[in-house]
Amino acid sequence: MSYKNPKELLTAATALPAAIEAKLPEGAPKVSTMLLDATEKIPDLPDFPMELPDLPAIPELPELPGAELGRRYVTAVEVRPTSPTPSPSLKRLGEEILS
Repeated sequence: MSYKNPKELLTAATALPAAIEAKLPEGAPKVSTMLLDATEKIPDLPDFPMELPDLPAIPELPELPGAELGRRYVTAVEVRPTSPTPSPSLKRLGEEILS
């Protein structure tokens, strides 16, 4: 299918990010959804002066290494509170510079 309108082209262009997202683990951010939302919010645009050819086919994407491992977590980390240090005020810094 060739494209005459920019919105049709943008909608079709979400196929590659969607194919990548299909390989990502559950809960990963979805760029294709954001692109579709943005495309819907674009006002109607005039058609291109000529038809654009089809987009190239989506290449075969390899499986992600370690996809079966799921999420990774950091363990054996100790968090210690620190004493709060006062942040320098701009007035005090200005006085030091001027003196």
